[in-house]
Amino acid sequence: MDNPLLEDRLLPAYSRIRPEHAEPAIDHLLAAGRALIATLSARADEATWDNFVEPIEEEDDRLARAWSPVSHLNAVVNSETLRAAYNACLPKLSDYATEVGQNLDLYRGYQRVAAQPDLDSAQRKMLTNTLRDLHLAGVDLPPAQKARYREISQELSRLTNRFAEHVLDATNAWHKHLPEPTRLAGLPESALALARQQARERDLDGCVLTLDLPSYLPVMKYAEDRDLRREVYEAYVTRASDLGPHAGQFDNSEVMERILALRHEQAQLLGFANYAELSLAPKMARSTDEVMGFLDDLARRSVPQARRELAEVAAFARGQDGSEAIAPWDLAYWSERLRQQRYAISDEELKPYFPVDRVIPGMFAVAERLFGVRIAATDGVDTWHRDVRFYQVSDADGMPVAQFFLDPFARRQKRGGAWMDVCVNRMSSRHRRQLPVAQLVCNFTPPVDGQPSLLTHDEVQTLFHEFGHGLHHMLTRIDYPAVAGINGVPWDAVELPSQFLENWCWERESLDLFAAHWQSGAPIPAELYERMQAARHFQSAMQMVRQLEFALFDFRIHLEYEPARSGRIQEIAQAVREQVAVLPAAPFNRFAHGFSHIFSGGYAAGYYSYKWAEVLSADAFSLFEERGLFDASSGRAFREQILEQGGAADAMDLFRAFRGREPSIDALLRHSGIAA
Repeated sequence: MDNPLLEDRLLPAYSRIRPEHAEPAIDHLLAAGRALIATLSARADEATWDNFVEPIEEEDDRLARAWSPVSHLNAVVNSETLRAAYNACLPKLSDYATEVGQNLDLYRGYQRVAAQPDLDSAQRKMLTNTLRDLHLAGVDLPPAQKARYREISQELSRLTNRFAEHVLDATNAWHKHLPEPTRLAGLPESALALARQQARERDLDGCVLTLDLPSYLPVMKYAEDRDLRREVYEAYVTRASDLGPHAGQFDNSEVMERILALRHEQAQLLGFANYAELSLAPKMARSTDEVMGFLDDLARRSVPQARRELAEVAAFARGQDGSEAIAPWDLAYWSERLRQQRYAISDEELKPYFPVDRVIPGMFAVAERLFGVRIAATDGVDTWHRDVRFYQVSDADGMPVAQFFLDPFARRQKRGGAWMDVCVNRMSSRHRRQLPVAQLVCNFTPPVDGQPSLLTHDEVQTLFHEFGHGLHHMLTRIDYPAVAGINGVPWDAVELPSQFLENWCWERESLDLFAAHWQSGAPIPAELYERMQAARHFQSAMQMVRQLEFALFDFRIHLEYEPARSGRIQEIAQAVREQVAVLPAAPFNRFAHGFSHIFSGGYAAGYYSYKWAEVLSADAFSLFEERGLFDASSGRAFREQILEQGGAADAMDLFRAFRGREPSIDALLRHSGIAA
């Protein structure tokens, strides 16, 4: 079969992938997988690592390498034909995963291998995880319950994908055409240039606003026209819902309810009281009480300061225009005005010092100094879009260790947000050796009118964050894909390397490696850097409680789900806001309808992981505060104990090995500007 999806190669031939080839290719690989499973199941009593585990790993890897480019393209260059091919394959992949997960003969084979003495520690950890995951896939359920589990898994696969499609379609469906730019008073020139470019792409005069973040955020922060801010805000927070400009057209209401019901039923099939309990089975947190206690404690420490911060901006707004009350669409605008008055600094003043073509190599320089690697651009590699770049990572001796794609700019038909995808896993077996390949995706403002892409400081942190995930995947030295890189890492520890790397966006010594004016090449002036540092903790408690609102909402809708009362999504959202939000939400706010992290992105009952892992990352960085920003021994220890180990050991054991003790919350509170 002449099909590029089936070639035994590491890098996908993106230009040769055709949506119509996807389903036949996946069918071919699933048939091969089933044949192998049947053969191995028949001789499970003779299972060893070499004759049982390794063949399954190799077959799983072939399937993953075929599916990865299809899944990735569906997110970054979405089209009707790609979407149809992706949706056609999803139930087949779900069925196959459930078949394998519920195969008792395989379960016995893995148990037999796990009992053998000649295994290394990574192999043992992988087998421990595998046996746990087989149990969580229903391997030991009675036949009727196994069948129901399979039905649930398949339906959840369809629904979570539908949720994501609705959000993407709702985002793409809305735009506002402004033939005259008069209503855009206050927007910086970079935002106006993007709005003009968006209009030209639609063959329109004037300016066009969209709900992509490079367009949306400047309106919220800078537009003087309050009615315009409200209109854009309402369109954004009602995406894919029953309200707003496209009310009901892409409505996720029923999708969300059904997802919650199915997750709850699946958890109960496996003997858990609720999905929150099930979600913690492979995580660091030991109980739902521990998670709720952690979040409630952070709320207790943060809410009083957040209320004071809101009072400050409300008083400032009253003093400027007599506003009696701040609405949600006013907060970013008046906060930015207050920040500029108090610290004489704005995102626009900093952006000229963060041209993307200097930030990227500077970020590589940080990684090179910390972890002893070399990163170089590579030409001639087939990519999915002209803006995509490709790089090779080598060790200090010049030996290749990994590769990665970087897709930096926002565009139509591309999912919003930023993420790191696994393209190829590290693997070494008796038959082949392959190095890891990552895909890093962001949605920055593209170059406009001959000016390079200039990043906000928040966007610089986003880039470092995703690159931290990428390094976790790429610098692993574990040869078994199931525990190599980010695989097998507890979800509430996987954000450690990404959040850790963000710290180098704030320090003078590291900023001087990449922050330079796009025209003059001058570094950030000392007085501007001092203002940047002074403003670092501006409204930090309000930012904290915003994240706690998301985390508590997510955990509670899964913890407190009752079939007789449905999901109570808006009810729980309101209860959480009463606990932690300092600014009342607009009555039309439907943020949950676009909350892709938990309804389609893998963070269900796990959004708390961002704050949980931030405790680890802040404490890890405190070692560099003690020893030096580029202390070689500390960088080597982080690489060896965290990045190289991936999921091959217990996450807390790895942290202790690096830090010499258990993590402390003090560093997080200090880095967040919140009094301990």
